Amino acid sequence: MTTTHEWRPDILGAPFEQLTLPLGRDAEGEVVATLVRYSPPPRLHLHRGPAADADVLYVHGWSDYFFQTELARFWHDQGARFHALDLRKYGRSLREGQTPGFVDDLAIYDEDIAAALDAMGHGEDARGRRRLILVGHSTGGLTLSLWADRHPGRAQALILNSPWLEFQARSAGRAALTPLVDLRARIDPKATMPNVDLGFYTRTVSRTLDGEWDYDLAWRPVRGFRVHPAWLTAVLAGHARVAAGLHIDAPVLTLLSARSTLLPYWTPDMLKSDVVLVVRDIAERALGLAPTVTVSWVQDALHDVFLSAPPVRCAAYAAVERWMRGYLSGS
Repeated sequence: MTTTHEWRPDILGAPFEQLTLPLGRDAEGEVVATLVRYSPPPRLHLHRGPAADADVLYVHGWSDYFFQTELARFWHDQGARFHALDLRKYGRSLREGQTPGFVDDLAIYDEDIAAALDAMGHGEDARGRRRLILVGHSTGGLTLSLWADRHPGRAQALILNSPWLEFQARSAGRAALTPLVDLRARIDPKATMPNVDLGFYTRTVSRTLDGEWDYDLAWRPVRGFRVHPAWLTAVLAGHARVAAGLHIDAPVLTLLSARSTLLPYWTPDMLKSDVVLVVRDIAERALGLAPTVTVSWVQDALHDVFLSAPPVRCAAYAAVERWMRGYLSGS
C-alpha cells in the first residue's frame, strides 16, 4: 500500500485536502490514519472570531468517518483552521483485509492523534503554537476525553458532541457485562458479537432514507460495523475510567440532544432525539471530566447534533459560539 507525506485532493473536493499518516504495521498489515484539512483561499476577516489563532482537530465516532463539510465551514468562519482525523481502520484509513474500527485499547489512538498534531504543528515540542481545540463525536468524544486527561497542557478546549461516556445500561450493567466480555475477548478477541443496531440512526441521517446527508455507506454502514469482544472491552474500560473521574485541565463543552428514544421499533420521535445514547447518563458523566464543564441541551437534536435538522444544528452552532466567547476569548 502506498502512503504519502504530501497533501493531496480529498474525496470531498476542493478546498478539502488529505494527508496519509503512516503508523507502522500490526497483525493485519500496514496501518495509517488520514488527516483532512479545510483550506479555502485566504480572505479578509473584518471581525475577529472567537476561534481566531486556533486549530481544530475533529475525531469521528464508531462506524463513522469525516464528511461534515458544514462543520468545517463553521469553524473556518469562527477564525480557526479546521482539521479532521479518520482514525486507523476507519473511512479513508481503512485498508483491504482490516477489521473495520478495531483496536483492543483506546490508548492506541494516541499514535493517530500524535501524528495528526505533528502534521498540524502541535507536536509535543512545538513552541509558540496556535491554540488547540479538540472536537469529538460519540466514541471519538470518549477517546479525546481520555487523551486530554493523559496529556495535560496540550489543548485549550474540548468540545464533545454526544460523547459515549457511559454504557447504555449504566454502571451496573457495565459492571455485570465487563467480566463476560473480557473472558470472550481473551478466548477470541475478534469474535462477532450480536448486532443490536437496527439501522434507526442511519434512517434519521441518510438522504437515502429520512435524513438529508450524503455519505459512503461502505464506510458508515446502515447497521454499523460488526462489534468484537476486544474492542468492546476497550470501550468499557474507557467508561470505567470516566466513571472514576478525569482531570482534564481545559474547559469542556458537552452538546447533547434534549432526550433519548431507545426502542426496538421505529417511531417518528427518533427524528428529533438521540437513538444511540441515554443522554441523561452522559450528562452526569460529563460533569466528572474536568473542573469546568458546560452541558448544553439541544432541543430536537439527533445523536450527532450537527446532522440534525437545519434549525436545530443552527442552535447548536450558536451554543458553541456563545461558549467560545465566554471561555476562549483572550485565552
